[in-house]
Amino acid sequence: MKVRTNPPTPPKEISLKTSTSNFIYNLIIIVLGIIIIFLAYSIFLKIRDKEVTDKELANKKLAAPIVQLEVLNGCGISGVAEKITDYLRNNNFDVVQTGNYISFDVDKTMVIDRTGNKANAIKVADALGVDHKNIIEQINNDYILDVSLIIGKDFKQLKPNN
Repeated sequence: MKVRTNPPTPPKEISLKTSTSNFIYNLIIIVLGIIIIFLAYSIFLKIRDKEVTDKELANKKLAAPIVQLEVLNGCGISGVAEKITDYLRNNNFDVVQTGNYISFDVDKTMVIDRTGNKANAIKVADALGVDHKNIIEQINNDYILDVSLIIGKDFKQLKPNN
């Protein structure tokens, strides 16, 4: 019994059009790969530099260029937190939240350091004229801000009211 085999087919010719389009697609893939590598490296450098900068600020105890804080009304007088917030924003502070404190019986305005860099709290206290004795350190890693400001019944003595 004879087995019939088909004769081998001659190789297909690759057209110039197919070759050119394959070259262009490969070139695009290479360029996009280079861009992805560049972006990944840039992100790595930014993250590393941010960590180094944060550590340097903490070690040198320098205030951050822009201090993020929350302003809480602890005196119960309506509009005080908004007035202080406007003053701080005009003086290049980043007020990320404004609201009421848990009670309205705070006598003295307090500045609370949340990150362990007391220089940020001192910067806020100096901007408002708060006595340094009223700066408290309560480090809380759950907060995404540097300082909490609790406005007390002595708010009329602060710089925005002078």
